[in-house]
Amino acid sequence: MDSITLFVLALGLSMDAFAVSISNSMCFSGLRRNEAALTSLSFGVFQGLMPVAGYFAGRAFADVVSAFDHWIAFALLGFIGGKMIWDAVKELRAPEVCPVGRAFSYKLMVVQAFATSIDALSVGFTISEYGWLMALAASLIIAVVTFFICMAGLRIGKKFGTKLSGKASILGGIILIGIGLEIFISGVF
Repeated sequence: MDSITLFVLALGLSMDAFAVSISNSMCFSGLRRNEAALTSLSFGVFQGLMPVAGYFAGRAFADVVSAFDHWIAFALLGFIGGKMIWDAVKELRAPEVCPVGRAFSYKLMVVQAFATSIDALSVGFTISEYGWLMALAASLIIAVVTFFICMAGLRIGKKFGTKLSGKASILGGIILIGIGLEIFISGVF
């Protein structure tokens, strides 16, 4: 996987965390800087750890799936990208309003970070054919990109509100489907 593809993959994976960051900055108007930084850090850490977990799971079953790994990558990334697009379109049709009395909590932060990073687990399966250092580098790049994207999302959310959150998830879904398609085509040919 070249560095441009890896960076685009990291952008695609971070779009759902970006959308949640926009929403958080709107719903938690009193979000302090340290809470914003910790939230972005938690999104980055979870997005970085999930590919590592998927990498080890993929390595454990490498012999079984090596003949059709490109099909698995295409199916997983296509499904996750499609689900991101579907959820974003539903949100654009009926945007949620921030619940009254909703307060920022570290428990909510961890739940959000975990929920938005599940798609990164499938990336670990797709990079399991690479060496450990490449998988680690990919995970670190995904974590760093997610951190900065979430910090930007928190700032943007304060200024522009929900206008961008659904569109970001649609873009992320398209990117993941495109990468899945690229992996599939290169695996077939």
